Formats: sequence, C-alpha cells, structure tokens
Amino acid sequence: MYGDCSKKWMEFFHKNYSEKELLALKNTVLASFEKEECYPPFSQIFNAFHLCEYDNIRLVIIGQDPYHAPNQAQGLAFSVPNKVALPPSLKNIFIELSTDLHITKPTNGDLSNWAKQGVLLLNTALSVQKSKPGSHLKIWNSFTKTIIKALSKEKSKLIFILWGGFAQKYEILIDTSKHYVLKTGHPSPLSANRGYWFGNKHFSKINAILHKNGDKEINWILD
Repeated sequence: MYGDCSKKWMEFFHKNYSEKELLALKNTVLASFEKEECYPPFSQIFNAFHLCEYDNIRLVIIGQDPYHAPNQAQGLAFSVPNKVALPPSLKNIFIELSTDLHITKPTNGDLSNWAKQGVLLLNTALSVQKSKPGSHLKIWNSFTKTIIKALSKEKSKLIFILWGGFAQKYEILIDTSKHYVLKTGHPSPLSANRGYWFGNKHFSKINAILHKNGDKEINWILD
C-alpha cells in the first residue's frame, strides 16, 4: 500500500504511527478492497506521498476523499489521470487558475507535476468505495489527522490550503504561528456558483508567499 514511499516518508509514518497501527490500517483497507470495488487502485493509495518528497513539501492542499467513479481517482486530491474528463470541481479550479495567473486553462487533469514540485495533494481519506462518497472517512480519520498535526509540528513555513468547510475543520491541527493558512469556499459548483470560490487568487498568493520566503515558485502550468 505504501511500498513506493521514500525512506524519509516511512520514517515519518513510523515516528508518528506505530507499526501495529499501520498494519491494522493496511489490513482494514485491504479488506475493504477485497469486499467492494474501491478507488484509487490499491497501489496508488499513497501516491500523494510517493510523488511529493518529504524534504520538498512546500504546501499542503487538503481534499476530502477520492473521486468515487471509475477511472478517476489516482491518489492525489482533486487530480484525475490525463485524458480523463475533468470533474466539475477540477474545472472550477482550472478556471480560477487561468484567471488568477492569466494563463491558458489546462485540459490535462493530472496534477502529478504539482506534487513533484512540493505540493502535497492530501485527501483526508485515501480511499473510497465506488459510488459512496465519504465511505472510508472513518477508516482514515486518525491517520490523516496524525499526518497533518505531525507535519505542522515538524515543518515550518508550510502553506496549508483549505478549500471548503470540511477542509477548514482541520485548521485546528495546524500551528498558525509558524505556518500559512489560505481558506476559501470549495471549488464544487454548489459552492462556486454561490460566490464562494472564484476570485480567491490562491495560486498567485501561494507564489507570493514562496517568493517572500526566498523559495522557488510553483509552476502551475500542466499542459
């Protein structure tokens, strides 16, 4: 499940989560996959950690859980494989990205390039049952809360991106005295069409913070 993660991530997991707890989590998730159709593919569950190196993390985008339709989830919050139709939330993310940075709106929904630049695309549940959003939230609740709290403790000057009320519940785990937190409405049509998403300019704000700290800005272009 987490076999592709780097040594640094494995050390981080074991430092903050016991071997017994990790094994119990793996067995629970594996049993769910054996019983029902679940996403993403079992081998991609830890993709967010595999693609974003521990030493390279600069910001964390917190999502809820993976897409629950076939062929969409790939272990990265909000991301879908290239050439897969863009889900509504991702379409709105790209509209805001394009407007904010005055760049062409992406058509490729694979956000792996962001992850490789230090963007941890972390869903609070790393798996989901087909057609049942939120079905694995309880399974992953303790693990992801521990991860967010530990990152807050061990790192400094991270930028945490909280889109929507669900993600914003996790702010309590973040030490805002040494990290940045950007909050806005969720990019889903229900929220965006009510005026809670467009115009947040989070992408330019992120790069402004990175620039101020002498860090390399994120290249948000995907195509």
